[in-house]
Amino acid sequence: MSVPSPLVSTDWLAEHLGDEVVKVLDASWHLPTANRDPRAEYEAAHIPGAQFYDIDGIATPNTGLPHMAASPVLFAELVGALGISVNDTIVVYDSVGLFSAARAWWNFRIMGAANVFVLDGGLPKWRAEGLPVVSGVVSAATAKFIPSPAPGAVASAEDVLGLLKDGSAQVVDVRPAGRFRGEAPEPRPGLRSGHMPGALNLPSGELVANGRLAEPDVLRQRLAGAGVDINRPVVTSCGSGVTAPLVNLALARLGIDALSVYDGSWAEWGGRDDLPVVNGD
Repeated sequence: MSVPSPLVSTDWLAEHLGDEVVKVLDASWHLPTANRDPRAEYEAAHIPGAQFYDIDGIATPNTGLPHMAASPVLFAELVGALGISVNDTIVVYDSVGLFSAARAWWNFRIMGAANVFVLDGGLPKWRAEGLPVVSGVVSAATAKFIPSPAPGAVASAEDVLGLLKDGSAQVVDVRPAGRFRGEAPEPRPGLRSGHMPGALNLPSGELVANGRLAEPDVLRQRLAGAGVDINRPVVTSCGSGVTAPLVNLALARLGIDALSVYDGSWAEWGGRDDLPVVNGD
């Protein structure tokens, strides 16, 4: 199924910022090693009207894994508290340009929100163009979000193990090449190094240029260079499920509706001795 572009421009958002149905979310998140507090940064400076989308908080609690996708009921409750309904036009951004915003975009897409977009260039581009930012916290009246979960969008380790064995889908791992090959340590302690047998490696940085999703021709080139056949099913993976959706976002920009993410990603796979791991290319 063909889908429209998942991006909106800063010009578009500046023009529509006051529209009642346009809801803006700061979905910034950083690796633990970055020593950054995205909520504090949001409170210091955000796009007017934007609320903070807590990737760690809008998640299933007590799983032993970070920010696992919330159930439809829990997701609806948490985003409804932000005043968001499934029919709103939702614009997500992050403070890096394009890093974690794709995860929030994916969260909404798999719950049936059709009009959800990533701000092209994120907060850095917005600020570079002299557009306004404000401080403080934004709140909204509660809304009713009615989810329509996309089947198969949240892949389990067992799902991935099965499709790797039968070849029914491609697993695309977006971790840096050194971590994929097992040459660099994982940032989370206690995880094995390497990758799933048969997985493809497309480091997420190759999809982003200067904080923006690369142009369609470049995306096609990068995907093909990693051995990804865009006409076949894809399941994406990363360190903990945050950057994997960058591939899903890239595919959406190419008009391809592919929403499957291995949510546990390497935080789960690398920590389970019963799952196979290989090193090298």
